[in-house]
Amino acid sequence: MVIASDLKEGTVIRIDRRIYRVLDVESKPGTAKLGGVVKTKLSDVRNGRMWEPHFRPQERLEELELERRTMEFLFSAGDTCTFMNPDTFEQVEVPTAIFGPAAQFLQPGIELPVEFFAEEPISVVFPAIAEARVQRTAPAAHSQQDSAWKQATLENGLSIQVPLFIGPGEVVRVEVKTGRYVERAHTERKRSA
Repeated sequence: MVIASDLKEGTVIRIDRRIYRVLDVESKPGTAKLGGVVKTKLSDVRNGRMWEPHFRPQERLEELELERRTMEFLFSAGDTCTFMNPDTFEQVEVPTAIFGPAAQFLQPGIELPVEFFAEEPISVVFPAIAEARVQRTAPAAHSQQDSAWKQATLENGLSIQVPLFIGPGEVVRVEVKTGRYVERAHTERKRSA
């Protein structure tokens, strides 16, 4: 059990037989006659739906312990993604709804931590930043001198804004949650002999 005032981002709790991951927590202190409140933003781990309940600071909630296993992404079919444990070759299917926008960064062979509760996969932990290759870019718009950005389409189909110096074939680093350009990926330069 965990009390509401001790909730942290990433904690997994169960409320009315549904499992939620805490995305955001804000505690508001009480006044003389009114008690405080803990505002939360929760995501249902099975379908990704958002919920923003408020709790009393001393309210007890059921915290769940998750088991984390590193698994290899194999393929996606329909609304599920198949992962394999590289040690046992056991395969599990994870609903695509769990991923949200991060699903676009799945590539066969990538290894990611999969979190399980009671042998059921409930979430996949993505890094905050992922790399993707630029497939094509729009020409720089010279009429808009105040803009230093242009539209680019990545190999995974995601359209993002990139600086004018980024061209097709380059690898860029992208924030997974927002799909925002971070920087050009640093590739190893060949040393001259």
